[in-house]
Amino acid sequence: MISRSHLFDQVQTALRRSSIAALVGPRQVGKTTLARAFVDFQSVNYFDLEDPVSLARLAEPMTTLAALRGLIVIDEIQRLPGLFPVLRVLADRRDVDAKFLLLGSASPALIRQSSESLAGRIEVIEVSGFALDEVGESASASLWLRGGFPRAFLAASEEDSRAWRQQFLLSLVERDLPQLGMNMPPATMHRFLVMLAHYHGQVWNAAEPARSLGISEGTVRRYLDILTGTYLVRQLQPWHENIGKRQVKSPKIYWRDSGLLHQLFGISGGADLLANPKCGASWEGYVLEQLMHQLQPDEAYFWATHTGAELDALLMINGERIGIEIKRADAPRLTPSMRHALADLKLKRLWVIYPGSQRYSLHAQVNVIPFANFGREMADVG
Repeated sequence: MISRSHLFDQVQTALRRSSIAALVGPRQVGKTTLARAFVDFQSVNYFDLEDPVSLARLAEPMTTLAALRGLIVIDEIQRLPGLFPVLRVLADRRDVDAKFLLLGSASPALIRQSSESLAGRIEVIEVSGFALDEVGESASASLWLRGGFPRAFLAASEEDSRAWRQQFLLSLVERDLPQLGMNMPPATMHRFLVMLAHYHGQVWNAAEPARSLGISEGTVRRYLDILTGTYLVRQLQPWHENIGKRQVKSPKIYWRDSGLLHQLFGISGGADLLANPKCGASWEGYVLEQLMHQLQPDEAYFWATHTGAELDALLMINGERIGIEIKRADAPRLTPSMRHALADLKLKRLWVIYPGSQRYSLHAQVNVIPFANFGREMADVG
């Protein structure tokens, strides 16, 4: 069993500060397993809204929930959005010892409802798949290949891992995405996901997928926003300011789980991944997700100009601008793009992440950091 003590601590802290905490993220990332550490699932305080019995118990939600004490867990909360106004009333009681832990499969509607109905009463905690600091440096190659979904990462064999990811994607296109308003036949939906995979690490252009699928660019953008809202895709927004240069103003697209990306590419194993033309883009996205998990930046962007200067990520951390370059190279060197980024963006420092083993400096503000132990190295640099 892989410890997720940091998530457990986050939930405990959120429930100490607020009446309601919400765990959001894709299906199958471990939200329900985490909730089991807080409430016995045989208890009357647990509701699974995919279970007809739980739904029947909540036919009169105010009456049912008002009578309960302690921690109350409601799983798949997005299936009953009418609960949010009820929870707002219950959360405002001052003389009742009751708190709520909500679990949701990252529906955009869930976030919208909670922010509108429960503002000031709820803390939202994002739960993603396993991260490198949870599985250990020695498992980095496997985490990159299989992705972080627990059943995919912990599968007994590569074949079992691929089979699980295939079934996950099948369920996604046949059930989950249509429920969120993506109204395409499953085969067309799968083709759209494959198109997005080929955009991984690139600047997004809705025109090409729209033409190929025979739908409007507005519909394609809406579908991308739905996938972003379900925490499956990351849109890294462009940074632009008045520096006298034409800058890119469309987002870059990344699949957040490298295992799903590889499944969409048809990659069957480690050797196949390393020989694939998309290997560098895949590694860039994998490293980016690990950085976002560990550094928890206040804001994150990428930067690019129409003359070719670019920066993989611009992170705002404690009021400082930190540049990130991700290079799958043996010995990265200082490039003109790095010099432009330092000058134009007024970076505090620039970290170049690579798969080697030695840390070294390229410039007073530019350090090359081994990915295998980037957490420790960055702490030293900072």
